[in-house]
Amino acid sequence: MQGRISSIRVETTGEQQDVLESWLRKSTTPMGLAKRARAILMLASGETFSKTSQYVDLGERHIRKWARRFINQGIEGLYDAKRPGRPPVFSPSSGIISS
Repeated sequence: MQGRISSIRVETTGEQQDVLESWLRKSTTPMGLAKRARAILMLASGETFSKTSQYVDLGERHIRKWARRFINQGIEGLYDAKRPGRPPVFSPSSGIISS
């Protein structure tokens, strides 16, 4: 079954493609970022959203979200955005409290 035809067209420049491929080669790249990079590279090569979502193990809805963010913001759009929440109570450098 072939996916529906989408109006979203992902295109990468040579520089963007180099950055995305370098993320995939690094073992220190966070898994989420690597999945997004792989998805964008697959979409740019002409793969469908449904096939891409199966390959990178993300929902098609999420693939579309990251594709739109990449189109609008470029490489920066693939990073996680700041999330709201309570600030940490203890600083990471405070260590263990001694008695």
